[in-house]
Amino acid sequence: MKIYHNPRCSKSRQALAMLQEAGSEVEIFEYLKTPPTPDELADVISKLGITSEQLVRKKETLFEELGLHKRTLTEEQWIQVLCKNPKLIERPIVISGNRAVVGRPPELIRTLL
Repeated sequence: MKIYHNPRCSKSRQALAMLQEAGSEVEIFEYLKTPPTPDELADVISKLGITSEQLVRKKETLFEELGLHKRTLTEEQWIQVLCKNPKLIERPIVISGNRAVVGRPPELIRTLL
């Protein structure tokens, strides 16, 4: 299993703890330190089965600061924005094989266990 993790986020910490308690071997990606590449993020979005815009944290101050609330972007443009501004990526994301979930609430992770 892989987790896109932000150690400062309580939901992300809860998700990681759930995976570890379940005995899962977990590969941790601290995406704020090492943002995903556009190809990596596109792959994650595909596994989530959502659009790139649905992965955006729209309540984040940076969203408005960048004027994104006033713009209409393509899938590729959203992916570029997220890779350049990983703080806007919804978290935590847990991946198991070809499936993934956003762990909000963290209980959604159980669907992958």
